[in-house]
Amino acid sequence: MIGMTITRYFAMRFMKTILAIFFTIFCLMFVVVFVEMLRRASDNPAAGAGVVALMTAMKVPAAAEMILPFAVLFGSMATFVDLTRKLELIVARAAGMSVWQFIAPPALTALFIGIVSVTIYNPLSADMKQRSEEMELKIFGRPGSIRIDHGVWLRQHGVDGLAVIHAIETANAGVDLTGVSVNIYSADGGFVERVEAAKAHLEPGVWALKDATVSAPGEPARQVSAYMLATDLTPEQAAAATTPPSGTPFWNLPEMTARTAEAGLDATGYRLQFQTLLARPLLLVAMVLVSASFSLRFFRFGGVAKTLSGGVVAGFVLYIVTKVLSDLGGAGMISPLVAAWSPALVGSMLGTLTLLYSEDG
Repeated sequence: MIGMTITRYFAMRFMKTILAIFFTIFCLMFVVVFVEMLRRASDNPAAGAGVVALMTAMKVPAAAEMILPFAVLFGSMATFVDLTRKLELIVARAAGMSVWQFIAPPALTALFIGIVSVTIYNPLSADMKQRSEEMELKIFGRPGSIRIDHGVWLRQHGVDGLAVIHAIETANAGVDLTGVSVNIYSADGGFVERVEAAKAHLEPGVWALKDATVSAPGEPARQVSAYMLATDLTPEQAAAATTPPSGTPFWNLPEMTARTAEAGLDATGYRLQFQTLLARPLLLVAMVLVSASFSLRFFRFGGVAKTLSGGVVAGFVLYIVTKVLSDLGGAGMISPLVAAWSPALVGSMLGTLTLLYSEDG
């Protein structure tokens, strides 16, 4: 009974601290994004403060997912320091609890937070981000995300041969394209013609291009009011091709991966995103173990500031390694499975090894 009571007490302490840090950083991000969007909307009468606040509230949750590992790291370190300062960990040790027994509650708490963030928070934030971008597109003309190229690329094989489509902007889940250019190739790979159009709409079996300019080798360019390009893409496949992996809800990733592969497009990004989300609970547990390896020896060995700095640096290094491996996995240089799981596994093993050496060795 005493063990369960202490476990629940430690778990609640860690949960409250982690959520408090996450909410604080979330509010700071909201303020920064809100001010920036207000600046962009200053000359747009259709975007009042209420509309901008709504778009910001829908946009920030997706961006806040990136800070969750740091919230767990800082929250764990803060809780360990507070428990040590108030001699609660010393009392727990005197009661016969080992380091693994009072690390189990924060590790389980981090595991629970990771599972909830993947299965519930991620789908909700992805849906809100998509709605926010649709509102931005109507008000500002294009999404406000910072990217070098706001367009998308599609490759399809139809009855007319291979067609490579580039669009500056997309709407309605990839069904409507703006600023379209299409390079059409014959079945043997020879270039046939290039079509440029202001807009394109996906209809059953065809892309309907409006106000198109058709250019073919050896022929003068001609203007047509409508151009029909045969396609075997479905609206679902178009949505999969035009939705970035980071903006796809967790539960839709397997289906998006299959549809993207069926459309002849590279599905590596979706596979990597799915494995990264699966590995997130273990990554949060690794953050707890890393923080514990630097936070449990403050008052016995001294050097509080130095030890705290070491824990923060270790957490940042683990996060940077995660990002580097993610980029390598997205580029196809390593397997998405290895890119997603290796940082969490290595971080957990290093944290456990450090605790074994400092506590049991």
